[in-house]
Amino acid sequence: MSFAVKVTGHVGSVVSAELPGLTGSLIASGITAGDASLWGPAAEDEASRRLGWVRAVSVSRPLVPEITALRDELVAQGVTRVVLAGMGGSSLAPEVIAQTAGVPLVILDSTSPGQVLAAIDGDAESGGLAQTVLVVSSKSGSTIETDSAKRAFEAAFRDLGIDPAERIVVVTDPGSLLEQSARADGYRVFTADPEVGGRYSALTAFGLVPTGLAGVDIDDLLDEADATLLEVAIDSPENPALVLAAAIAGGGALRRDKLGLVTDGSHIVGLPDWIEQLVAESTGKDGSGILPVVLLPVSPELDSRPDDLQVVRFVDDATAFHLFERHTDEVLVSGSLGAQFVVWEYATAIAGSMLGIDPFDQPDVESAKDATRGLLQAQPAPTAPAFVDGGVEVRVSDPALAASGTVAGVLAALYERVTADGYLSIQAYVNRLELAQLAGLRELVAADCGRPTTFGWGPRFLHSTGQYHKGGPAAGVFLQILERTDVDLEIPGRPFTFGQLIQAQAAGDASVLAEAPHGRPVVTLTLTDPQVEVLSLFEAAQ
Repeated sequence: MSFAVKVTGHVGSVVSAELPGLTGSLIASGITAGDASLWGPAAEDEASRRLGWVRAVSVSRPLVPEITALRDELVAQGVTRVVLAGMGGSSLAPEVIAQTAGVPLVILDSTSPGQVLAAIDGDAESGGLAQTVLVVSSKSGSTIETDSAKRAFEAAFRDLGIDPAERIVVVTDPGSLLEQSARADGYRVFTADPEVGGRYSALTAFGLVPTGLAGVDIDDLLDEADATLLEVAIDSPENPALVLAAAIAGGGALRRDKLGLVTDGSHIVGLPDWIEQLVAESTGKDGSGILPVVLLPVSPELDSRPDDLQVVRFVDDATAFHLFERHTDEVLVSGSLGAQFVVWEYATAIAGSMLGIDPFDQPDVESAKDATRGLLQAQPAPTAPAFVDGGVEVRVSDPALAASGTVAGVLAALYERVTADGYLSIQAYVNRLELAQLAGLRELVAADCGRPTTFGWGPRFLHSTGQYHKGGPAAGVFLQILERTDVDLEIPGRPFTFGQLIQAQAAGDASVLAEAPHGRPVVTLTLTDPQVEVLSLFEAAQ
């Protein structure tokens, strides 16, 4: 069996209670057959255009030799460094695939000017721009982050005397504006099934083109997925997707709506980050949803065990499940990467039906984009900070949060706003290559506030958990971390720079979260000397 799941304790009882209804509803076979009515009349139109992922393995097979041939062609030319510009599902799935295979793939899913420059310049180990091919992945072609990266790379290639048409590969939906412009410019274009939403696109061209060009055995990945398709299509209590859906969405009024994802020895690298986007963006709407929380094996939540947190633990081998029996009341999961993609996609779609929501739309993602566009057009002067503490500028949505006049006091005030069923979200709009240590702040904050805490790199999380923040339960409090830097980069053909863009994205999202109808507390900390002030921020968090 390519995928195995085991449930114990309370969650085992929940699954046992839910499975008869799920098998009786024939939802697993219905999804496989493309039944768009499974999520109710209001969702039927959207679902009818978003179930292509169930046939992704067979549709994607013909792409394999084409991708392999292009890789061989590029390698023969000395082009061995692959950069992927994409957001959301267009980058998270390839990141997991490449990391798990141990294959280098540069992911550019940021508008931080320093990070964009690093992706363009390369390094001595991986090669520079002369050895680089850029994969531009966007379903619509209008994603501002991806379009901006494409423009920057085009200019950089030309500056080096390289025709961008020789070094840019485009992955998009057929008929998109990006496809039209890319073909007109002579770029190599791969089109994906338009009936697959971005977060369900791991096994389509969006997941396979960049990783295949980077050297991953994508045929093997498809084989792993193929081996699981029959298991998830059968309306049986042994169907792992039904068991998983029951575990994460079952329980009725007593449902645990926070999902702790912890990797404990699994060979798969980064899978919880992909699941976070899939589950949060699919279920976080209509005031409901499941909030994924990516954890370490030593995270505070695993000790405190909040009543509304359901833990899913990823292990390497089902034969070792007995080694984790001390972790009662958990979901234990093992399986190949291809199998994980298939089972989690099915389980998330089934969970949507259980929660009475459409798992294929994302009605609240556009609000932050609209706010960003408005700020880029108006380019207002920066708002003055409430105060500055040790070089850290502090801005707050509610003046009462700043009453202490210290960063430590502001954090303490923010923690007090977290309700008994709430969560805290840390959002770092910084160069994550240079400030990677910021991710460790999550553990300190979680220990201090005593509630599930998420961490996201901005702006990439806007294309994943950003939907849950606005559409899910209004129970979040938000901590933004920005950086002041002299590094900036023009975006060719745009009246704003990458630095202005990332600042506008942070400010736009903060305004949407703080204003009605959300009205959530937001604290924004700007590090004016990031390398120095990260240490003081950690001290304040303790």
